[in-house]
Amino acid sequence: MFIIYNLIFFIFALIYLPLYLLRGKFHHGFSRRLGFLPDNLNLDRPIWIHAVSVGEAVAIKGLVMNLRKIYPQKKLVISTVTATGNKIAKTLVNEGDFLTYLPLDFSFIARNVLKRINPCMFIIAETEIWPNLIACLYKQKVPIITVNGRISDSSYNGYRAIKFFIRPILKKVMKFCVQSDIDGLRLQDLGVDRDKIQVTGNMKFDINLEDASGVNAFSYRQKLWLAIDDKLLVCGSTHPEEEEIIFEAYKVLLTTLPKLKLLIAPRHPERSNEVGRLGQRNGFIPVFISTIPRLCPTCINRPVFILDIIGELFNYYSAADIVFIGGSLVKTGGHNILEPASLRKPVIFGPHMFNFRDISELFLKNKAALMVSDCDGLIDKIKEILKCDLLAKELAQRSYELILKNRGATIRNIQVIRQLSLI
Repeated sequence: MFIIYNLIFFIFALIYLPLYLLRGKFHHGFSRRLGFLPDNLNLDRPIWIHAVSVGEAVAIKGLVMNLRKIYPQKKLVISTVTATGNKIAKTLVNEGDFLTYLPLDFSFIARNVLKRINPCMFIIAETEIWPNLIACLYKQKVPIITVNGRISDSSYNGYRAIKFFIRPILKKVMKFCVQSDIDGLRLQDLGVDRDKIQVTGNMKFDINLEDASGVNAFSYRQKLWLAIDDKLLVCGSTHPEEEEIIFEAYKVLLTTLPKLKLLIAPRHPERSNEVGRLGQRNGFIPVFISTIPRLCPTCINRPVFILDIIGELFNYYSAADIVFIGGSLVKTGGHNILEPASLRKPVIFGPHMFNFRDISELFLKNKAALMVSDCDGLIDKIKEILKCDLLAKELAQRSYELILKNRGATIRNIQVIRQLSLI
């Protein structure tokens, strides 16, 4: 079966890599994905942690901190797949650690990289299945642990279709620390032994609340030149087609809420110019956050702020009066509710939150967020929140209390790692 997988992956690479090149997405670290590592690499059997993208890189912050305390003699290797995730992960590495990209899943590349890094443990944040890499780790007797594991609806359906292939790969993982009972049951259905699964919760609830209290929201409102009575709607991690809905809603909202300002943060900042052009077609003037020091938005007729800088969304959430979570009005799966919730902001999202299924359902069940299904619903709920201070405060307080109630997954994952006595 691995021969068939390697053939399929090779064909995929032949097709996809030229497209990747044409779209200008090759970055300086792509050679690492091909297995080219620095000559002077000396890591002395490090702990390797893999976090595919931004969300996972943020989630492992507490895990990294605790691993350093427990194993101070160990260096860390942190890998990502995306460049944006890599930028977040860069803030987690210390001198002597190694930040890299996950190698492409060809057996000869995986073997070469593992020979050079020679980890004592491999920790996967959430659930990424790379057959050749996992097989090579297992063959070299490197323990593999999944933390914050989850099996999304789409992944579950796909894995079930190739269960005969996935099952022996999953059996090579020593322990699955998963977010929910549903994730555990799905892994069992895919062939994982029950004693290898432990429900430890979602590490994303372990967001650093000191970061939330330390943000100077007023300074970020000042950067946008907002007046005291201005209201700010921040739409975070938005996607194509969704921005059109947001602009349509905003045009309607301005007729009754003329002091409402809009900031859109596209999920992929490289789309900022595209979002700006869309704003212009809707009658607005795009104001890019990176250019604000050079101009005064209050002097511009009908401005819309566009966040084109990586790593600043949390700060602008702090300046918001209301937050909409992107990727949820289109079938993308939604994004992180917990960051604005930790800042005690009222949160709205669409019906497509399947990537954050448990969290979104928990928030709705506890009346800590509002869900809308379309443009009209978005308009109505924004009006409702902005015209009722009590509703806004109640949503914000309930969401913050949910975070407090569900914290602790990071410590539970650390306890599992220590119990396994892998080092």
